[in-house]
Amino acid sequence: MATLGPDPRPHSQLASASIQSNISGNNLPPNRGLERALEEGANSGFLNLSARKLKEYPRTASNYDLSDTVEADLSRNRLAEVPLEVCHLVALEMLNLYHNCIKTIPDTIINLQSLTSLNLSRNQLCALPASLCGLPLRVLIASNNKLVCIPEAIGQLRSLMELDVSCNEITALPRHIGRLKALRELNVRRNLLCVLPEDLAELPLVKFDFSCNKVSTIPVCYRKMSQLQSLQLENNPLQSPPAQICIKGKVHVFKYLSIEACRSDKMPDSLYLPVMERLSLSRPTTVFLRTHKSLESVDPQFTMRRKMEQLREELELMEQLRDSIESRLKVALPEDLGSSLMDGVVLCHLANHIRPRSVVSIHVPSPAVPKLSMAKCRRNVENFLDACRKMGVPELCLPHHILEEKGMIKVSVTVQALVDETSTKQALFT
Repeated sequence: MATLGPDPRPHSQLASASIQSNISGNNLPPNRGLERALEEGANSGFLNLSARKLKEYPRTASNYDLSDTVEADLSRNRLAEVPLEVCHLVALEMLNLYHNCIKTIPDTIINLQSLTSLNLSRNQLCALPASLCGLPLRVLIASNNKLVCIPEAIGQLRSLMELDVSCNEITALPRHIGRLKALRELNVRRNLLCVLPEDLAELPLVKFDFSCNKVSTIPVCYRKMSQLQSLQLENNPLQSPPAQICIKGKVHVFKYLSIEACRSDKMPDSLYLPVMERLSLSRPTTVFLRTHKSLESVDPQFTMRRKMEQLREELELMEQLRDSIESRLKVALPEDLGSSLMDGVVLCHLANHIRPRSVVSIHVPSPAVPKLSMAKCRRNVENFLDACRKMGVPELCLPHHILEEKGMIKVSVTVQALVDETSTKQALFT
């Protein structure tokens, strides 16, 4: 039976037990989780020291063989500089230093000749060293720092595919940024940029974000960015293109730039003189005759004017097409009008709105199958054109004009003819 009272063991035994407890406590590592992370890093090649409130690189790391570390995550700590020990992990391919207090990057980072991805965002960097540009980087993220410029040596990063320097204090992009021939994504959001370099037009950019800057003009040559899919330009004092064009999206911006390019390519009329040839007749008299050439070869301005008129006409017809559909179906179509019509669903609904049940069967996407097959898209388009034909529409586009987005002008003419034809018939009956 248990009894309450003082421990029956002698005082000497209690003292020895206390001493033994203290000795065993001193043998325990101060941060078992940190030691475990170092041990796992040595075994797996992935060193995860994220969110451990580290102010310096762990001294106990020297007890582990981390020479084969491929990926290191030191994010969300309190590091004031890039640890020199990290700069000696020559096998490192990915380094994450996000959200620290780093103010400088040592030149010894050049040792990391396998490094392809570097995240320096949310630190206190005022400059990026030129030595950083000697690495085989494919991804460089340095957003949310205090950068005022990007080194000219950035052009040496020939393999760089993603560059993010958003939320800094950069006033101008370097001249040699046009040498980044592999660059796909460029984010310079929320800086102090006033001018965009024309060299960017030669890069294969897919995403470009220069929102929240001080840019007033988009260079006309940017119309050559044929691979660009995402363009973010809001919160800039843009004057060319004007705001009413910019808010309509990338397609309208590029059409505006194309029109401006035609205008800028014009030359004074005095430079375009008729081409004359000298023709010697039997008499000594020399007569000058105008060469029989097309008007375009005689007057290059004719071609430019015609191209500008075609672009304006296309822009107006596309807007007319959008307004005709949105006003009748009470929907808001996406920015890319062609892709929203290519499956034929919207066009079939338009035909049924004008004449109910004119298209009996419509293939529509579902949550399980969000995108229709090409066969179903073709059936929708053919059903729409059949309905137009039965309603007496005189001008019909071809199926591939809708399916391949290669004849949106003809699609616009067809839809407008459909609307006009039905409006005329309704007016006659009333």
